[in-house]
Amino acid sequence: MRTIYSPDHARHYGQSELIDGKLQPCFEKPERAFLVKARIEERGIGPVEPPQSFGLEPIRRVHKPDYVAFLETAWAEWTAQRGPYDALPLVWPVPGMRRVLPETIDGKLGYYSIDAGTPITAGTWQAIRASADVALTGASLIASGGERAAFSLCRPPGHHAGSDFFGGYCYFNNAAVAAQHLRDKGAARVAILDVDYHHGNGTQEIFYDRADVLLVNIHADPKQEYPHFLGHADETGTGPGEGHNLNLPLRWGTGWALWSEALETGCQKVAEFAPDALVVSLGVDTFKEDPISQFRLETEHFPLIGQRIARLGLPTLFVMEGGYAVSEIGVNAVGVLEGYLGG
Repeated sequence: MRTIYSPDHARHYGQSELIDGKLQPCFEKPERAFLVKARIEERGIGPVEPPQSFGLEPIRRVHKPDYVAFLETAWAEWTAQRGPYDALPLVWPVPGMRRVLPETIDGKLGYYSIDAGTPITAGTWQAIRASADVALTGASLIASGGERAAFSLCRPPGHHAGSDFFGGYCYFNNAAVAAQHLRDKGAARVAILDVDYHHGNGTQEIFYDRADVLLVNIHADPKQEYPHFLGHADETGTGPGEGHNLNLPLRWGTGWALWSEALETGCQKVAEFAPDALVVSLGVDTFKEDPISQFRLETEHFPLIGQRIARLGLPTLFVMEGGYAVSEIGVNAVGVLEGYLGG
């Protein structure tokens, strides 16, 4: 299995996020990708290659042009008005207020964001461009038929980013960009299976009214967990997309027995959809020792996830999402890939 990786991810290094009522060091940091890459090389599962450059057009296929333009200029606007330190929003247009784009950077940050845990830094733009190219390169390998499976080691992650908003450590939705690229390269139907602990709210928002992309999310119940305001079981799609969105929310403390049942349900839904390709939003923050998660999966369970996905028999692109128990992230993420290859 070929892994696509760009060292430009390290250009994005947020210093603090607002979590638990305090500004704390960011859980999403370059070490995450370094450890996954090191584990891939240690286990010898295949070559690690740089991404191709695709430009902004494939990104604009899922993200609105004004949002893309904002991310490109946000750091320069912030430093001009505030200074060379992390940019975080402080106010949001909640229901009852008007969502009119402000002129100042403080207003723009709130207009385009969903939380105060996703800083924009000096290298964010370069890192998120590279992360999207990593996803697109992996998708191209699958679309060409040259590879049955590939791993896009994306950082920053992407599944919380919507068509015109960022949050949850995510700026461009790498899995959505990859899925759309597969469609544009000839796949009639694409499925996305999101196994991250948190609901992929951005991916849902992007594809919610479409019948050509199936989205299955296995995640913590939004009544308990971030992002709180999307991810309920009764969200099944709208218009042409009705029946093409499956949310499988699970309560805090869920272990392998219940989680694997949800995986089986999700895989059966994918099989019924009969897609031409599968994108897996690979989060490993379901691990029992993850510092910001409440599931109880053990390291031994991650290869079993890969084995079940392999049984679908589909061209598959794995796209890295979350996972914050840093010392174990490489073992668990690569465990899924090894399970897939062995399955």
